[in-house]
Amino acid sequence: MTSTGTPGDAQPEPSAAEELRRRLRERYLRPSDRRPASSARGLHHTALISSDVERTIRFYQDVLEFPLTELIENRDYPGSSHFFFDIGNGNLLAFFDFPGLDVGPYAEVLGGLHHVAISVEPDRWNHLVGKLTQAGVDHVVHSEVSVYFRDPDGARLELIADPLGEMYGDKVL
Repeated sequence: MTSTGTPGDAQPEPSAAEELRRRLRERYLRPSDRRPASSARGLHHTALISSDVERTIRFYQDVLEFPLTELIENRDYPGSSHFFFDIGNGNLLAFFDFPGLDVGPYAEVLGGLHHVAISVEPDRWNHLVGKLTQAGVDHVVHSEVSVYFRDPDGARLELIADPLGEMYGDKVL
C-alpha cells in the first residue's frame, strides 16, 4: 500500500483498470459546458435478430408492452421480415428474421451486443418486473432500478427506472 493524504490514511494502489479509466477520463472527458453538441439526432433504431417473428412480437408487445409499429419485408434479404417496436421518446427497437439462413445462437462477442438498456418510468418498471415474473422469464434485479433478462432468442435486455441521461442517480449526459 502507498500512503496518500494525511499520515495514517493508507490507500490501496489503484488497479491497472482504474488507472486506465483515470487517464482516459483526463484525456477525453469534457465537462458538459465544454462538450460539443453531438452530430447525431438520436438512436433511430437498434436491430436485433429474431428466430421466430410471432414469438418475438408476443414477447415485446405483450410482456414488455412495446407496441409493434411496422412489419415489412427486409429490403436486403427477400423473404425476411423487418419489424419495429416503439420504445418511447421517438426510439425504435427493430428485428430481422432470416428464414433459411443458419445464424446460430445468440453470442456475446467483441464488437457485438452486450445488452440493450431501456428506460421506463418507475411505476411501469415495477409493473413490468411483475409481468416478467408472471411470464416465467428469468430475471435479476440490480440496485432496485435495473432488471436484467434475456429475450426469447437470448439477447440481454435491461429495463432501468432511471431517467434518460442518468445512471443510478448520476448524470451521464
